[in-house]
Amino acid sequence: MMNKSTFTALITVFNTDESVAYNRIKQEASRQIAEGNDIFACGTNGDFSSLTFPEKVRVVEACAEATAGKARLIANAGCPATHETILLAREFAQIGVEAVAAILPYFIACTQEGLYKHYMRIADEVDVPVYIYEIPARTGNSIDIATVARLAKHPNIKGIKDSSGKTERLDGLSKIVTDQPGFEFYTGTDSLILYGLERGASGCVSGMANVVPTWIHAITTAFVADEAEAALAAQEKVNTLRKALYAPGYPPAMVKRILYLMDATVGNNRLPSLVPDAEMDTALMAVIDSFGLNVKNHVFDINKKEKDV
Repeated sequence: MMNKSTFTALITVFNTDESVAYNRIKQEASRQIAEGNDIFACGTNGDFSSLTFPEKVRVVEACAEATAGKARLIANAGCPATHETILLAREFAQIGVEAVAAILPYFIACTQEGLYKHYMRIADEVDVPVYIYEIPARTGNSIDIATVARLAKHPNIKGIKDSSGKTERLDGLSKIVTDQPGFEFYTGTDSLILYGLERGASGCVSGMANVVPTWIHAITTAFVADEAEAALAAQEKVNTLRKALYAPGYPPAMVKRILYLMDATVGNNRLPSLVPDAEMDTALMAVIDSFGLNVKNHVFDINKKEKDV
């Protein structure tokens, strides 16, 4: 069985004034790498939509320093416009990422032909491999499986990260992988990691891995070892935590806030993503207690207050 990768959709760490804490991002990346995970930078859990162009470049530079010679690094360069996506992707390529992902354009209502031309141009004009990034709940757009199949024929379109949460899409992607050698897909919905692996996924990209890196990695590890019962148990464990963790609100904000409650040096999201309140924190503290996710399981000091740069 071929190797499978567990990518962590890494958080972006902020100081109390909402400036980016680049050194702490390196530490968070290193914490994930130590558990065997690779790094997916500037994704949804990385607050990419609230970062400026130069900040995204510096975030990826920090991740590249952490991953150099130790782990894989893919960075999301997706912007609403094709032109800016290409400019950012070229910056990431110069830093030395393995590949770039491009989230579907957001705010703009796209046709399938528009999406096809968008990704074809990116793939033509960027020197590193390109991954499509499907997450319709956040972008308002969805790329049809038939359009993905067309794009899969481009030699520089390496694959897709699918965060649709739909099993029928993973089934469709499985067929594309079979029909188009060299194209691959990654599951971006934590509850469907095992489902995707069983259908030929090359791995997963997980936001929850920020909180429980070993739990997520255990799914792929057990699957690769052909330990079906262990893989299913690991997936069910993640699903139980996922349901509890996401119940209080917006999932990426819940990931960040529960990390904050374990280690305040990760900071909060930038406004307006999350306005913490006592009720929310009480619910998340109950999750921490119920699942044993106390600060002792996190490698950094919760009392560290100095500003990072």
